[in-house]
Amino acid sequence: MPSFFWKGLMHELSIAQGIVDIIGQYVPEGQAADVRLVKVRVGQMAGVVPDSLDFCFGAIVNGTPLGQARLCIEETPVRSQCTACGEVFAVEGAAFLCPCCGSADVSVISGTELQVVEIELSDRQAGAV
Repeated sequence: MPSFFWKGLMHELSIAQGIVDIIGQYVPEGQAADVRLVKVRVGQMAGVVPDSLDFCFGAIVNGTPLGQARLCIEETPVRSQCTACGEVFAVEGAAFLCPCCGSADVSVISGTELQVVEIELSDRQAGAV
């Protein structure tokens, strides 16, 4: 495979490791095996390839107590606000122009996020009698 493929994958690999580290910070010790779902919000301008992130996360947790955890990636569209007229709009492609007044004086208000927003654990008591 070309070297650019591996370089790109290394980026997502380090992000996936960061997600595992965050899980370790927020899930009580001894409950890692109970983690079933990890929701991550990734902005379209965050520089992350969602499929690669999902693959890397699966590779990292495979064979560990987090092995049952699944990554759910929510992609956030790029939205901007015009500083001239206040219009909030979705950015299409690379056109950072206000559709209302045509101004290029805009601020990005979403689409750059990379956040763990939820960690879901299984209910151990659900199967207990």
